[in-house]
Amino acid sequence: MDLEQKTRGLGKSCALLIVIAGMERYAFKGVASNLVTYLTDVVKMSNSRAAKTVNTWAGFTSMLPLFSAPLADAYWDRFFTILASSSVYFVGLVGLTWTAFAGSRSATKTISTYFLYSSLCLVSIGLGVLNPSLQAFGADQLDHDLNKEFELLSGDQKDAKATRKTQFFQWWYFGVCAGSLLGVTVMAYIQDTFGWVLGFAIPGIAMFLLILLFLSGCGIYVYGAGAGSKTKTTPTPFEKILKLIKGAVVKKKKKKQGSKYTLADEEDLDAMELELQERPLCKCDDDAEAEDIETASTTPQQMDDESSKTGFSGLDTIKLVLRLLPIWTMLLMFAVIFQLPATFFTKQGMTMKRNIGSSFKIPPATLQSTITLSIILLMPLYERILIPVTKRIKNNGQGISVMERMGVGMFLSIIAIVIAALIERKRLDISQKVKTLPDYDPETVPFSIFWLLPQYILLGISDIFTVVGMQEFFYAEVPVRMRTMGFALYTSVFGVGGFVSAGLISVVEAYSTSTGEGQNWFADDLSEARLDKYYWLLALTSTISFVVYLVLCKYFKSSSCDQGSEEEKEKAPK
Repeated sequence: MDLEQKTRGLGKSCALLIVIAGMERYAFKGVASNLVTYLTDVVKMSNSRAAKTVNTWAGFTSMLPLFSAPLADAYWDRFFTILASSSVYFVGLVGLTWTAFAGSRSATKTISTYFLYSSLCLVSIGLGVLNPSLQAFGADQLDHDLNKEFELLSGDQKDAKATRKTQFFQWWYFGVCAGSLLGVTVMAYIQDTFGWVLGFAIPGIAMFLLILLFLSGCGIYVYGAGAGSKTKTTPTPFEKILKLIKGAVVKKKKKKQGSKYTLADEEDLDAMELELQERPLCKCDDDAEAEDIETASTTPQQMDDESSKTGFSGLDTIKLVLRLLPIWTMLLMFAVIFQLPATFFTKQGMTMKRNIGSSFKIPPATLQSTITLSIILLMPLYERILIPVTKRIKNNGQGISVMERMGVGMFLSIIAIVIAALIERKRLDISQKVKTLPDYDPETVPFSIFWLLPQYILLGISDIFTVVGMQEFFYAEVPVRMRTMGFALYTSVFGVGGFVSAGLISVVEAYSTSTGEGQNWFADDLSEARLDKYYWLLALTSTISFVVYLVLCKYFKSSSCDQGSEEEKEKAPK
């Protein structure tokens, strides 16, 4: 195979799924980025209730993959899972469009919150099932292409496959960022200018086109990975915990019956299948068949003993979670800060001077696009400048470590929230001064919205460090057979962070309204609110989390080195 064939582009199925992933992000960001404005201006929620609704919905959406991903991997066919979840997603967007349409036609301009919440719940369920399944389906296409096309010597094959994998994930990330960018900018302008019926209908149309586009690729997809395949896959940690409980119950039952295990018993076959799945599947030597026969004649007790040496039980999963829990907890405040652009940052922007020229007004939600733009523009600098420089400074092959990377991002997020507090204090001071002027406009403060850009940009830079670092950290700190748990721990940071943010708002609101002054920090009139105090509170709690994180890093021992040595032992011919 020549160099041109080695370095050619991605396959048709991979390219199609990248476009589909971008369309999904366009639909989601078109709704999520400006949802707080819809809830306050149209549904007539208070600022605090709207923020809690958005944060809870975001948390619920982020937590769903924890439960859907294991089920999709273990029991569901990925193609039909994607088709069904995207259809549920589409129905939820249709429901949102209907709430906006019904509200505009109603004489009282009221909207059923029950129907609204039901629609948002359908969007969450569809998204929570679609995202992990779509990513896994894309990985299936890539693996098939690589296995089919690369028949080189081992060294060349490894380099060529690594290049193609990097190319795939870079284009996947570009597709997601491009869809997010268009969703935030284009849809925020349409919603603010042409109304919410069209503003929700367009994401619904995008999801309908996504379904049609996905179905159009039926002839080029690779099927057979997942639950419906004859190929055995590694059980997820959740399956292992269930197997652990199931095995204990069955053994207890067998013991009471006084019977012996036989190979014909269904439970024994399940146990043997689980053990076979735990072993490396890529046996290429001549002794593979003999080893399979030897394994088949192994008793269940011997399997349990062997599994205790090489496999990972439910107890191991619990130990893993407890080991990573302190680091995971310290990252929650970072996730809380990251809820602000879609809630209070957007509400701030609505009160500021947004004019460009005489007629055009910047939709406040479009400033969220600067986070995505910061990531797209600065990621190459991070990879090509920062990493090589840190390698030279630290005189090692890694440069900045994963733990250091996450710490830098956490520190930058604290700087961003401090700047946000200072800008909000300045906005409040100007708002109080202009109240005495004869041409006072209660809805607009003569303070440019572009003053919010530094906090958005810093959050984008912190995303490069912490979010990417979190992905690598949780991926590296779990054994190969427990990758689903690593993905679950990463996504759960933002899911639980959304719930923490909603709970924190409730506590602060109850406290601020119960004081002698009775001043609500989240008052609907932002000239009377004290968001700056809330930002300072977040800065304080984030600083405490950051300091504790530094202490934990000092004593935390990474398992990646030990894990790497174990993998080498597993791959070594026996």
